[in-house]
Amino acid sequence: MTDGFYAMDRPLPPDPQRGPPNETASASRLPAVLTAPTPNPVLAAVTPNGALAAATWGAVLAAAVLGAALAAATVGAAAAGLVRPSMPANAIAGFATIVACVIVALPAHHPHRRFGLANTVTLARAAVVVGLLACALEPTVPLGATLFAAACAAAALDAVDGPIARAAGRTSPFGARFDMEVDALLILALSVLAWRGDRAGAWVIAAGALRYLFVAAARAWPWLGAPLPHSERRRAVCALQVLSLLACIAPGVAPPASAAIAAIGLAALIASFSVDVAWLARARRAPTQAPPAGPAT
Repeated sequence: MTDGFYAMDRPLPPDPQRGPPNETASASRLPAVLTAPTPNPVLAAVTPNGALAAATWGAVLAAAVLGAALAAATVGAAAAGLVRPSMPANAIAGFATIVACVIVALPAHHPHRRFGLANTVTLARAAVVVGLLACALEPTVPLGATLFAAACAAAALDAVDGPIARAAGRTSPFGARFDMEVDALLILALSVLAWRGDRAGAWVIAAGALRYLFVAAARAWPWLGAPLPHSERRRAVCALQVLSLLACIAPGVAPPASAAIAAIGLAALIASFSVDVAWLARARRAPTQAPPAGPAT
């Protein structure tokens, strides 16, 4: 989990667990095929920045493979009559939107030559999450073991991309932000699944909507967009929110237990937002106040 999945459009604060980007540190921990440089004069000729060109083409290639897998899965479900014929198009359009955002963000925030295995894992997780959200919006898709397994896979992959990036010395603001955005989208998909599966009332969607409401509020009140100090509390609440929603949609869990589990996660999330909004309000009244040192509690 990243530090606060609702960190919005501001630059991410330093994260002691991620460490500074390093092209060479710990690269030997991964197979040489994943770390060895492969200069390509053709890619270098595409743009003045050969590193950017290589990273962009890497993202496009990964997106093509993952998009084909997503298309095959959703088209197969539609052919079997499990979903409406429009569902594959919705899922593919959603994934294409994410890929477009990735390609646009690469030039400013990705300093490495390659797109990287860690970002590819995050992109794969995004494909799964988009599929989950598309299924959640389908009135005929039951909330069963298959969707639960896919949701667990999307959550489990979140524990993979960060260590891979750190082991290869390829951490970056782009990777941190990309991971954060997929976390937020996963929580939205899980909350909609919980509602559509009758595991909780429509109020559970607030768990997925809060981050986006916070972003919208910052457009109206820019002081909400000020940087926040690193917080282990924020990281823990994000993990708790995902785990509570997974438990809510797990096979065999039914109301009122499922609703109670979802309510616990939502209450923790609201409390975490409230703490940060209060800190931002105090910082606004004292513009010279420096963020407190160390993790917030």
